[in-house]
Amino acid sequence: MEEGPAGGKAREASVAREHTTDVLIAGAGPVGLSAAAELRRRGVPCRLVDRLPERLPYAKAVGIQPRTLEIWDRMGLARTVLEAAAPMRGQLIHVNGSEVARIELVLPPEVPYGFAALPQYETERILEEYVAGLGTVIERGTELVSFVQDEGGVTARLRTATGGTEEVRARFLVGCDGAHSTVRKGLGLTFEGGAFGEEYMLADVVADWDLPYGYGVRASHTADDGSIDDLLVCIPLPGAGRYRMSMLVPPALSTRPSDGAEVVHGLEGGRVPELSDIQTVVDRLAPRPANLSRMRWSSVFRISHRIVGRYGDGRVFVAGDAAHIHPPTGAQGMNTGIQDACNLAWKLALVVRGEAGPALLTSYDAERRPVGEEVVGRTVRHATKGIESDADDMETLMLREAQLLVGYRDGPLADAPYGPDDAPQPGDRAPDCPGLTTPVAAYPLRLLDVLRGLTGQVLVRYAEKGVDDAGAFDAAVPGGLHTVTVVGRDAPADTPGYRDATGEFARLYRPDGPTGFVVRPDGQLGARFPLSATREALTGYLASLSAAE
Repeated sequence: MEEGPAGGKAREASVAREHTTDVLIAGAGPVGLSAAAELRRRGVPCRLVDRLPERLPYAKAVGIQPRTLEIWDRMGLARTVLEAAAPMRGQLIHVNGSEVARIELVLPPEVPYGFAALPQYETERILEEYVAGLGTVIERGTELVSFVQDEGGVTARLRTATGGTEEVRARFLVGCDGAHSTVRKGLGLTFEGGAFGEEYMLADVVADWDLPYGYGVRASHTADDGSIDDLLVCIPLPGAGRYRMSMLVPPALSTRPSDGAEVVHGLEGGRVPELSDIQTVVDRLAPRPANLSRMRWSSVFRISHRIVGRYGDGRVFVAGDAAHIHPPTGAQGMNTGIQDACNLAWKLALVVRGEAGPALLTSYDAERRPVGEEVVGRTVRHATKGIESDADDMETLMLREAQLLVGYRDGPLADAPYGPDDAPQPGDRAPDCPGLTTPVAAYPLRLLDVLRGLTGQVLVRYAEKGVDDAGAFDAAVPGGLHTVTVVGRDAPADTPGYRDATGEFARLYRPDGPTGFVVRPDGQLGARFPLSATREALTGYLASLSAAE
């Protein structure tokens, strides 16, 4: 048998072999845990392995975007996260000792969540407990060593916590194993990009200054040529006065930059800044005097910017840092990876259950790689030129940073547009909206409340006065779709469905008469059509899931 790099590209002769699991996930960070959560809540068995013996106590990725909170709401996790997180209300920008800008993280009122901060170890704890509740426990100290795939599945070799080896047979393999991904290397995928020459210190500390609650700080010093030669970034964390601070490394802790032959990204071992190192930079750059204390941890880290050549090959896929790495500007990395996982997981679930053909999985790369390219480019631009270099107006900039503008209109699953050009179209995020009422509930609902916990495609049908001949309409809806009916505020009192009491659904979705909307499991619109064409539209849309190229 001929093998490719690490055996990842090899194709054995097709042999009927029993699968020990449907999906094997390598890496139990936020991305791997999200993939496991979405698979398990759809009833798909999976194994989740991680080479680390325990969860790391580092506040690495701390920003939680509103779009991620919407995803967690659909999973029923939002309340748990909100109880643990801190709000991110804005950022104070200081240059050469003077405040030059104050960015307010403000979103339109119909967006259900704002920006938040949560240490990565807390994000992982919450997701780990959720996944365990669904029956999957992280196999700690277990490392993916190599794999080969064939027409029927993937055979992976694991090194277990006891030092032994185990062979696992899975239908699919998902690599969520970080910047040095074994899965990416095993597939022989390119990982083009570069590295920043600067090194940074990172620390989790308490500061006793009097800055406004919920605001981060970016304080810098510019040289005569306009370049930044000193930098301090502080992100508020849960806990009184607690911040994650990052800054340039002093010469005493610096090492020679990498030659670029290897991926250099993330925390380094062996060099641990002292509290005094962090205090020195704060004394030099902070907008207010502050004494630092109670440092939980510190490290030195490096930043690369790279993106994989493609997000998968055959039955093997990569997500998160295994697929894209970039500067931490705007807290885009972990959130983008979580959306990678959600996009892939619902498609894997349909294929595993035999409800869609394997061709559906090709849409993962087609939809997510353009997103990864945009995020890498934007974060590099913001890191080198500042957020003020962005050409977008402030409202658009905030929506983009919140990841609410991520869409797949040009992707293979986007149905034909219908209705006003500026209305939400197939591929766009399905907007949340408030003000839905029922005769029984004494309080209004949001659309997210109605969709919470649903795992499949959802058909939302809107008709101002109610659906005529609902029985005939229901007969036109294929099995497996959950149907939600929304009616106008002036519909007769006995009209079935959720009442658009404030008119927000009509304002946000802009229906063109009686209109149907398919909401995908990841919260994007899959189709939009006149209700009179329901049977044809749904038949065509569902067929496209099997015919995706």
